Amino acid sequence: MDQRRKESLDELERRRRARIRRKKNKRKQKKKRVLFIGAAILILAAVLAGVLWLMSLLFNRNYIYLKEIQMPEWIEADFIQINPYSRPGEEMDKVNEIVIHYVANPGTTAKQNMNYFNNLKAQTGIKKISASSHFIIGLEGEILQGIPIYEVAYSTSKEKNTNTVSIECCHPDETGKFNDETYDSLVKLTSWLCNNLGLTEKDVIRHYDATGKDCPRYYVAHEDEWKQFLKDVKTERKQQE
Repeated sequence: MDQRRKESLDELERRRRARIRRKKNKRKQKKKRVLFIGAAILILAAVLAGVLWLMSLLFNRNYIYLKEIQMPEWIEADFIQINPYSRPGEEMDKVNEIVIHYVANPGTTAKQNMNYFNNLKAQTGIKKISASSHFIIGLEGEILQGIPIYEVAYSTSKEKNTNTVSIECCHPDETGKFNDETYDSLVKLTSWLCNNLGLTEKDVIRHYDATGKDCPRYYVAHEDEWKQFLKDVKTERKQQE
């Protein structure tokens, strides 16, 4: 009995030690898995961070801080008061295009048109108009700025207003053709904006190109004149660089 009891006790001890070894091995394996998963997560996080960094460089390499752009002295500040109908005060992060317009009010001056935009703040009644422009070029070539280039203007469409800069141009008659003074200032301003906003003449469009509206009328009717305007902007842009 003593021998059998001793053998039984030895067997129990062996089993106990085997259980302990199995538990230790399980703990080691669990620890290894935890370390492996942790290392894998760190590697993936590093790779992801690298990818995001490269993407930020790729997509933001031409990012322009609009508020840091200093306007030249040949542009006269004539800012519209902030109001719901012509200057909402909503800021833009980026400008993708420059949109050219005509005022559709023959013989009027840049100041008269800017006053019209500014006076929209006093509208009453049911039907209200929303309209404005960043710049207006007058019949003598004067350039008025009504809205900062980092703010939205109500000029083209809901979609385009949030990422474009608009230029309205005065004209002497119903054809909508700009006189030489207005045209020269338009080329100069558009070229300057392109160079300072990281754009080119390929990013300059007509109101017509965005919505199909007959604006600017003369350059919708005369496609060759519009193409020449873009060529003039390209030439001027390179001279300004």
